[in-house]
Amino acid sequence: MKNFVYISPNFPDNHWNFCARLKENGLNVLGIGDCPYDDLTPQLKNSLNEYYKVSSLENYDEVYRACAFFIHKYGRLDWLESNNEYWLERDARLRDDFNINSGFHSKDMDNVKYKSAMKAFYKIAGVPVARYHIIDNFENSAAFCREVGYPVIVKPDNGVGASDTHKIKNDEELKNFIDHKDDTRYIMEEFIDAEVNSYDCIVNSKGEPLFETGNVTPNSLMDIVNNNDNCLLYIRNELPDELREKGRRVLKAFGVKSRFVHFEFFKLNRDQHIGKKDEIVALEVNMRPSGGISPTMMNYANGTDVYKIWADMIAFDSTTKGKANSQYCVFASRRDGKNFDKTPEEIRALYRNNLKEEGRVAEALSGAMADYMFMANFDTMEEVNKFFVDVLSNH
Repeated sequence: MKNFVYISPNFPDNHWNFCARLKENGLNVLGIGDCPYDDLTPQLKNSLNEYYKVSSLENYDEVYRACAFFIHKYGRLDWLESNNEYWLERDARLRDDFNINSGFHSKDMDNVKYKSAMKAFYKIAGVPVARYHIIDNFENSAAFCREVGYPVIVKPDNGVGASDTHKIKNDEELKNFIDHKDDTRYIMEEFIDAEVNSYDCIVNSKGEPLFETGNVTPNSLMDIVNNNDNCLLYIRNELPDELREKGRRVLKAFGVKSRFVHFEFFKLNRDQHIGKKDEIVALEVNMRPSGGISPTMMNYANGTDVYKIWADMIAFDSTTKGKANSQYCVFASRRDGKNFDKTPEEIRALYRNNLKEEGRVAEALSGAMADYMFMANFDTMEEVNKFFVDVLSNH
C-alpha cells in the first residue's frame, strides 16, 4: 500500500476531497497540520488514516519529525503534497530530505516560483511574455518605465496570488515605492490591458493531460485585493483551441508530470506591444490546483469529479472519470459593507434552479475572493452576465 502524506489537509476546507479519493483508491493517507484533531471536519477525519498535529507548519523541524514518525510506523513515503502554493517550497524540501521521488524537488523551485524565471519557459513554448525589470534602483527602474510607459505592475518575484501587488503610475510613485520597500526581490512588468484566462490540467506521469478546463477572471484579482472590491469569475464551458494548444505547449516546456496545475494567461483587450487584440499571451504558472473552491466549480461545470481524477492519477496514472456536461459555473462574491440592489433572498428566488452553493468565504481567502459568495451553473454567457449584474450591482 502506498503512503501519501498530505500537508495541511484542512485548508482550503474543500481539500478533504483530495484525501477522501486517495483513501478510496487504497492509499494510506497521512495528514500533517496545525489544526487540532478535534477541530477537523468529520469528512476530513474519515478521509485520513492518521493525523499528526504540529504547533506550526512553519516549523520545519516539527514537520520533519512528523514525516519521520510516519516512516517509522508505515514505512517509506511514496508521495508528499499540499496542493497549496504557499507550501510548494516546503513540500520540495521534505521530498529532498526523505528521498520521495514523486513531485518537485528544491532544485526545481526557482523555475516554478520566480515569475522572472517562468518567462523563459513560456518563450520555449512560443508564448509571448511581458517586458520586465527586476527592481534595483530608481534610475534603472525609471529607465525601464520610460521604455514601456506607465503604468507598470510591481509584485514580488516569488509571491503568492495578488498579494503585495502594485500599479505604479508615475515617477513619484515609483520613487516612493523604492524608498520604502523592504529586501523582497520585486519584478516590474509593463501593464497589460487584458482579461485573465487560465489553463487548468491534471497531467499523468508521461506529461499527458487527463483532464483540462479553464477559468476566466473578468476583473483583475489585483484590483479586487487593492480596492476592497467584489469578486467574479467563471469556469468556461469549453476551452478555446488557442488556449488549449498554448497550455499544452507550456506543460511540455516545463516538463510537468503527475500534477494538477493552474497556468495563467492574458487575453488581450486591444492591440499592444506584446500582441494583437484577443491574442493569448503569458502571465504566470502555478504548479497546484486553482485556488479556493475552484476545483468544486470545475466539477459543477463539467459534471465530473476532479478530486477523483487527481487521485486516480496518483494511484493508477490514468482515470476512467469523464465529463457529463459542459456548462459555465459562475462565482460571484460580495464584499461586506456594500449596499447591494438585491437581497440574498431575492437572488435565491431568481436563481433557485441554477444555484449550486452559497455562503461565507473563508477568512484566509476573503482578501482575494470577497466575503459572501453565490455559485451557479448556466448554459449561456448571456445568463452568466445577467447573474453577475444581479448579484453584484450595488448603490
